[in-house]
Amino acid sequence: MHRTSNNDIFFTYLRIQMENSLSHLAHLQTLLQQERKAEAEAYSRALRVDNVSGRVCEADCHYPVELAGWGYNALNQLIATVTYDSTDELDNDFESGHPVAFFHLSPDGQAAEELPYVCFVESYKEGVLQIQLPNPSALKSLQAKAEHTLLGIRVSIDDTSYRVMDEALRAAMRSADEKFVRLRETLIGPLHPRFRALPQISLPWLNEVQCRAVNRAVSAEDVAIVHGPPGTGKTTTLVEAIIETLQRETQVMVCAPSNAAVDWISEQLMRRGIHVLRIGNPLKMSDEMLECSYERRYSAHPDYHELWNIRRTLREGVGEKPSRQRQEQLRRLRNRQTELEIKINADLFEQASVVSCTLIGSAYHIMERRRFSTLFIDEAAQALEPACWAAILKADRVVMGGDHQQLPPTVKSVEALRGGLSTTLMQQVVSTKPECVTLLTTQYRMHRDIMDFSSRWFYHGQLRAAPEVADRLVNLMDTPLTWFDTAAAVDNAVVDNASERGHEHRSRSGSLSNADEARLVVHTLRDYVDMIGEERLVADAVDFGIITPYRAQARMIRRLLKMQRFYRRLRQQVAVGTVDGFQGQERDVILISMVRDNEQGSIGFLGDLRRMNVAITRARMKLIIIGNSETLSHHRFFRSLYEHFQQRGVVVGCQPESNA
Repeated sequence: MHRTSNNDIFFTYLRIQMENSLSHLAHLQTLLQQERKAEAEAYSRALRVDNVSGRVCEADCHYPVELAGWGYNALNQLIATVTYDSTDELDNDFESGHPVAFFHLSPDGQAAEELPYVCFVESYKEGVLQIQLPNPSALKSLQAKAEHTLLGIRVSIDDTSYRVMDEALRAAMRSADEKFVRLRETLIGPLHPRFRALPQISLPWLNEVQCRAVNRAVSAEDVAIVHGPPGTGKTTTLVEAIIETLQRETQVMVCAPSNAAVDWISEQLMRRGIHVLRIGNPLKMSDEMLECSYERRYSAHPDYHELWNIRRTLREGVGEKPSRQRQEQLRRLRNRQTELEIKINADLFEQASVVSCTLIGSAYHIMERRRFSTLFIDEAAQALEPACWAAILKADRVVMGGDHQQLPPTVKSVEALRGGLSTTLMQQVVSTKPECVTLLTTQYRMHRDIMDFSSRWFYHGQLRAAPEVADRLVNLMDTPLTWFDTAAAVDNAVVDNASERGHEHRSRSGSLSNADEARLVVHTLRDYVDMIGEERLVADAVDFGIITPYRAQARMIRRLLKMQRFYRRLRQQVAVGTVDGFQGQERDVILISMVRDNEQGSIGFLGDLRRMNVAITRARMKLIIIGNSETLSHHRFFRSLYEHFQQRGVVVGCQPESNA
């Protein structure tokens, strides 16, 4: 008779749990397909004539545009200069390196027809786009179309990301590598994180909890998480953890979901004297990081000149009928070319202490067969889980930094959202493996009264304001919190259109705006600037941020500001944007326009409280909210927030300005 041992029971349990992990990854594949389908359908819808005609400037589409010129950049790539009317411009999706497509209206005027080639954004500034064209024939096609019709340009779909994520999930499911399987089952399976017993590292320039986080990251055998609420120095802590890890390892990989986040942490490492090799499209890198890019370091290698000459000789030999002696010479040149390419590539990686790239960029061809003992993922709470697996496949252990109580990754498909695609890997590990998490608790950004509500609602009241910021104010006679309540003003508001009095308005693009509230925002900013005084404002470099959840409202506020004389002097000190655009930023004074104003108490995606956590934690010294308390207070969060302002600050009943 066979007796079941404890080991048999354990391995049976482990096998079942591994099947659950594989099912989870397969489910992610399905969600990813749904997301890809939703993006493709949205892209097709946006090309319908009713969504294009008359769109002077949108975040992802400019129509019409003019072809203002062309030329070549330093890399001998063909660049077209495109201009457009930027009167109503706000934020945009035309980031360097993004794929874009030109289009024109069909002859019957019923749809937008794309030109049959993909281009890329080289650079962007207000009213001007520099676009990298694939070849001279594309330029000729553009010039020909421009003579007979109006052109438009819009951000195209980047299929590369979907392909990388899908392949990463497949590889994560089929991998039999013992180290990877152990890591996978620690992250999403039943295994518990392991930690080595190491001597404690003392870092006097960090606070006690930050130092504890660094020690936890260094000693982790599988996974460690640095949970960094707003202003707590999460990136600073990660940088120290990377530097300490490099005392024990020769090289690490550092990733983040966006190029901006990769550049930011890479720049901090460079300033500490760390040799960084930045992998990715140079068009998507900051100017400072270009010097560290693979391409720039490749061309600066001592052997590159010989390689360039060989490549030129081989290009010149294309199409000729070489003699036997010439064939042998070309064969030797090709062999030497391969030798040099391998040597230069090997040298670049051997010299680097940190290899940095986006999560998707970790699948770049020059990263094939590269492995790292440690992977650091910054802003992990904004990364889709499938993207994380692309990088994790190359590592033995993972250290993640981020805050899952701030903005989640963007998911466009309602089905994929409901299925859990926006739930990040970091969020799952925090929930199931709390022993590997260190919560940073001292914040160095906000006045204590600005911080306190976020601390109580999102972080169990554990945050503390550092003494140097706890009581800091713009003006000693001021309060850190003010709420301008428009609820009492609805019936008496003076507006341009009486049918929209005091209420939100949905634009054709689906975004909401509130004209009365926009005017009140501008009026409030003007009054606050007058209170501080222009001399003080300039001398102390006091800066302002105007945040709203809706692009249409931000566009309206920016348009109103441009008509104000005081704004012309302060343009460099006032930023207007959506909540998403302000992630990772901070300002001395923040004004938030809530927009929502209706009898039903409908607040739409303001109900994503993580988005509001970002908005209310951008302010250093002054937070001003402008909104209708009656509409917002239908939700418990906003009711509590309003009460917090009543207790700690000032609530003002007001009427919107008619001529702000």
